[in-house]
Amino acid sequence: MTEVSYAVVIPTIGRPGLANLVKAVDGDPAPSCIVVADDRRAATSELDLPQTAAPLLVVHTGGRGPAAARNAGWQAADAEWPEDKWIAFLDDDVVVPVDWCRRLVNDLKDLPDNVAASQAWISVPVPEGRRPTDVERRTLGLNGASWITADMAYRRTALVETGGFDERFPRAFREDADLALRTVRNGYAIAWGERVTTHPLASSTNWRNGLIDSLTDQAGNADNALMRAKYGRRWRSLIGTTPGRTGRHLITSAAAITAVVACAPKHPGRISTVLAATASLVWAGLTAEFAAGRILAGPRTLPEISSMVVTSLLIPPLAVGHRLRGELRVRSAHRASSVKPRAVLFDRDGTLIKDVPYLADPRRVQPVPGARRTLNQLRRQGIAVGVVSNQSGVARGLINPDELARVNARVESLLGPFDTWQVCPHAPDAHCTCRKPEPGMVTAAARELGLTPSECLLIGDIGSDVDAALAAGARAVLVPTRDTKVDEIHHAHVVAAVAPNLRTAVRRHIGRS
Repeated sequence: MTEVSYAVVIPTIGRPGLANLVKAVDGDPAPSCIVVADDRRAATSELDLPQTAAPLLVVHTGGRGPAAARNAGWQAADAEWPEDKWIAFLDDDVVVPVDWCRRLVNDLKDLPDNVAASQAWISVPVPEGRRPTDVERRTLGLNGASWITADMAYRRTALVETGGFDERFPRAFREDADLALRTVRNGYAIAWGERVTTHPLASSTNWRNGLIDSLTDQAGNADNALMRAKYGRRWRSLIGTTPGRTGRHLITSAAAITAVVACAPKHPGRISTVLAATASLVWAGLTAEFAAGRILAGPRTLPEISSMVVTSLLIPPLAVGHRLRGELRVRSAHRASSVKPRAVLFDRDGTLIKDVPYLADPRRVQPVPGARRTLNQLRRQGIAVGVVSNQSGVARGLINPDELARVNARVESLLGPFDTWQVCPHAPDAHCTCRKPEPGMVTAAARELGLTPSECLLIGDIGSDVDAALAAGARAVLVPTRDTKVDEIHHAHVVAAVAPNLRTAVRRHIGRS
C-alpha cells in the first residue's frame, strides 16, 4: 500500500460535537496534525478540545467565514508539515465512523497523480414518519451531492495551484463548488471515495427560527452573482445544481411593484386599473405557485404552512435584493480591476534578472526569459516602466554604491531604459520607510511618474513585493520562483494575483500590444 500522509482541518463556530469529532479523527493511521480553525467572531472562551495523540493546532480567523477558516487551517498545516500530500477537510457538525482514518487512507492510497481530491458520500438521515420541513429539505440536498467539503480531501499541491478557497464567499455556500470547479479546470479529476460521513439533519426549534432561517438563507443569492461572474450563465450546469428561481422571483417582485405604482394615483385611469389588476394577478399566481410547492413538499402542519405562506411572500423581493447587491459588488470590483495601469513597476532580482545574492559584478547580470520582450510591449503601449529594488548589500558593505550603479546600468543596457529607479540601500533593521514591504519606494515611483499608486502595478517574486504594493494602494502580481515561499503564494492568491511568468502577468493585466 502506498504510504499516505495527511492532515485534518476542521473549521468551527464552536458546535457541541466538535470534541467528539476531534477524538474520532485522532485515529489510525494517524494524521500528521489536526488543525481546528476557530471562526467564532467573538471567541470569549477557549474551545473545549480533548487531548490528542496527533499534534493539535488551533488558529483563529475571527468570523471571516468557512472559506477563510479552511484556508487558514490548511496553510497552518502546510507551514508545520509541508511534506503532507493531502489535506482532509471536515465540517464541525458531521459524524464520522470510528475507523474514519483507515477509510480515508484507503480512499487516498494509490490515487493517480491527476486525481486532486477525494470526496466522501454524505448521508443525511431522513425524518421518520413524516415529510421534511423546509429547513430539513435544504440539508437533505447534501445526500449524494458532489464536491461537498463536509468531508473532502485535497492534494496539497492542488490547493497551492488554485490558491485554495475563494474568500469572497463569506458563507458556507458555493465556496466548495467553486474550488472544485477551479481544480477540474486545472486539468485534475475528483474521485468518489468509499467512506460515508453523516451530516445531521438541520432543524429549527420553533416557528420563528424556521422563518428566520428561510429568510437569512437568501443571502446566498449574492454568492450566486459571484459564480455567474466567474463562470458565465451556465455556471449552474457546470457544478451540477438545479435551475434557480431568480427569474421567477424577479417577475414576482416586478409585478408587485407595478401593481403598487399603478394604484398610486388618487384617481387611476382605465389603463392604470387594468395594469394594476394584471400585475396583481401575476404576483398572486407566482406567489401561490411558490408557496404551494413548498407546502406540499413538507409535513403540512399548521406552523409549517403558516411559515411557508409568510416566507413565500417575503423571499422573492429579498432574494432579488441580495442578487442585485451581489451583482453590484461584482461589477464594482470588475471596474476597479479592469482599469489599465499607467505604470508597471518591477522588482529587480528574481523578477527582471536572475537572482544573484548581493550582485556587484555587471558581467553576471542575466535577464529572465521574456523580460526584454515584455518591457518593450509596455513601452509600445505608452505605459511607464520602473524598478523598485531592495539592496541591503550596500548597508552590509557587500556592495558599494559605484558597483550598484554599474549593475543597474548593465540592466538598462540589456533591457532598455526605465522611467524611474527606486533603490533602498538600507539594512533590514534600519526601520526605514522605503525597504519593501514598506510602501515608500512604490509611492516615490508613482510620484516621480506623476501618477497615484492606484494607477501602478507592481510585479515581483516574493511576498514583500506584494505587501509593498498593497500598502501603497497599488495593484500587485506575484511571479513565483523556486525561492518563493509557499505561504507567500497562498497569500498572493487571496489578496493580489499570481502568474507563472512576466509575459502572462502583463498580458492578464495590461493586454496585448
